[in-house]
Amino acid sequence: MNIAVAQSGGPTCAINASLVGVFREALAHTEIDAIFGSINGIEGIIRDHMVDLKSIIRSNADMELLRQTPSTVLGSCRYKLPDWREDDAVYQTIAACFQRRQINVFFYIGGNDSMDTVLKLSEYGRKIGSNVRIIGIPKTIDNDLCETDHTPGFGSAAKYIASSVLEIAHDTFIYAVKSVTIIEIMGRDAGWLTAAAALARNGYNSAPHLIYLPEVPFDTDDFLLDVKRMLFERNNVIIAVSEGIRDASGNYISASEKSVDTFGHSQLSGAGKTLEFLVKEKLGVKVRSIEVNVLQRCAAHLASKTDLMESVELGKKAVALSEEGVTASMVTMNRVSNDPYTIEYGYAEIKNIANEAKSVPTEWINAAGNDVTQELIDYLTPLIQGESNVTYENGLPVYMDVSHLTKHQ
Repeated sequence: MNIAVAQSGGPTCAINASLVGVFREALAHTEIDAIFGSINGIEGIIRDHMVDLKSIIRSNADMELLRQTPSTVLGSCRYKLPDWREDDAVYQTIAACFQRRQINVFFYIGGNDSMDTVLKLSEYGRKIGSNVRIIGIPKTIDNDLCETDHTPGFGSAAKYIASSVLEIAHDTFIYAVKSVTIIEIMGRDAGWLTAAAALARNGYNSAPHLIYLPEVPFDTDDFLLDVKRMLFERNNVIIAVSEGIRDASGNYISASEKSVDTFGHSQLSGAGKTLEFLVKEKLGVKVRSIEVNVLQRCAAHLASKTDLMESVELGKKAVALSEEGVTASMVTMNRVSNDPYTIEYGYAEIKNIANEAKSVPTEWINAAGNDVTQELIDYLTPLIQGESNVTYENGLPVYMDVSHLTKHQ
């Protein structure tokens, strides 16, 4: 029996940890022979570009190094499979690769669009009577996958966002002049990561003073009134805003309709800069915008220990479920308690997850639409706990060598 695993979508601090979980659990099952890694996601299956993971991960030390290495050791892709009902040519290629490599289980680690791939492969496999089990393993800093309490990668990104906001506050508060700082945070349709900025608040720091999520229609007039009120109360105002904020008509702030990805999603940027110009023009105070951008995805030096631990366990759970015959599903986490923080691992059918998005509940956003509630903070807090024991050399973090991904570029 052989298995294959691939990683897809945007990178995180925890996607390799789930790979370690799959690998570690697979080694414990003597019936599993080869453990293949597909280079660049599903594209590696299509091109039959596979590696023997046992040649990359040779020891427990390698597993620990890989666990703390950000991004994806197998590379990634943003490949959208066509509808197999209209064109199944690429599916025949994938099925042929599975047969040629004698692959019985395929694990796909990724976010929302990756779960679309899991769904389509599962449906096609059912149609042709394939015995290859297809299981998704969640990963996304957006935290927008349904049927799971949260997603690997989110906790570490949330920890980075909260830490950065706190440090920006220290940078800002030293000046006794009126100023506005706008921090633009990733989140196209769900504001989970922007909401995590609230974790920066402590006994002496009340920033961010305003938080705007895409779940609530954004009104520029209300925004300016909010900022004016905050400037009346203090010198320095710090604002966290999601890249995906949109007006009551559903139009993204500064979205470019000419720029979309392969899944048809608007490529967003500029919400912070747009609001910076607005504040400067209408309020005439010192203002700057900060686009956190990709820095929030792979800051492994600030990874959440809880996040990495859970990511490993999800990988292990995926292998265990495959041994039970589970397919067309994604492994999940279900929260039992906040205090003490307790979760249970399970799974859900992929048809209930793919192409759906989990938004921040409106009851966790204040009535004014410019902040979050204590319930949301209680939800977020356990996810950022603990520090990863990153190894340093010459003053810098030590990560696994990924030069194999660039040799043929």
